[in-house]
Amino acid sequence: MISDAEFAALYDVLNPWDVKRYASDAFYHRLVMAADSVLDVGCGTGSMLHYARSQGHRGRLVGLEPDPAMLGRAAGERFCEPPGVQSARTTVEWVSGAAADAAWTREFDLATMTSHAFQCLTGDEEIRASLTAIRAALRDGGRFAFETRHPQARAWEQWNPANVTDFADADGHPLRSWYQVDAVDADVVTFTGFVSDPSGTIVRTEQTALRFLDVPTLNAFLTEAGFAIDDQFGDWDGTPIGPASREIITVAQRV
Repeated sequence: MISDAEFAALYDVLNPWDVKRYASDAFYHRLVMAADSVLDVGCGTGSMLHYARSQGHRGRLVGLEPDPAMLGRAAGERFCEPPGVQSARTTVEWVSGAAADAAWTREFDLATMTSHAFQCLTGDEEIRASLTAIRAALRDGGRFAFETRHPQARAWEQWNPANVTDFADADGHPLRSWYQVDAVDADVVTFTGFVSDPSGTIVRTEQTALRFLDVPTLNAFLTEAGFAIDDQFGDWDGTPIGPASREIITVAQRV
């Protein structure tokens, strides 16, 4: 069976941070590099912050993550800095906790939740507590950037065993991954991810619940928490949200 630490390493194989290949990564990278202090909520394995530091970010970078294995991998040194950056480098701070555990007060210019992490907040009170904590961590005028999958695209309908991904771990061992939806309850989708070896033996399962908020409901939560919407897009190229949008990309400001 694959351990938690090994699974965290596989996450980076399946979800590499690459600003040249992925418009979503480039979107967040631009925001991070323009901010003096950044809090990445649900930072996972820390790829975004490691990359920003490797590209010369000289301000404060903090990653907040509830999963111990993910946070442990984030705390490792996995990127090399270019010449001239090492002497100016400051350590990325890694903190254990969920979004609602953020305990900073007016310390950051930017907060982020990448990779659809906001959807892991499934209950109303969890969303409210998380937004309250994130807003408190931002300075006046600070911004919160994140994305959720637009429910109209019904992304979960593609999460089935017919859509298998073949890949290799960091050591070159072949593996397969796929998803299976377990339940759709109103706007919350519960599904299980599977990883197997080439023989079909399951070596890892992981159940996840995600909430698919529509635009009015999402914006109501933000307004209630003391945010104003700066920008909202339906795609990473800046296209407005429309009938074909698969994403709700939001940049909100503390007011």
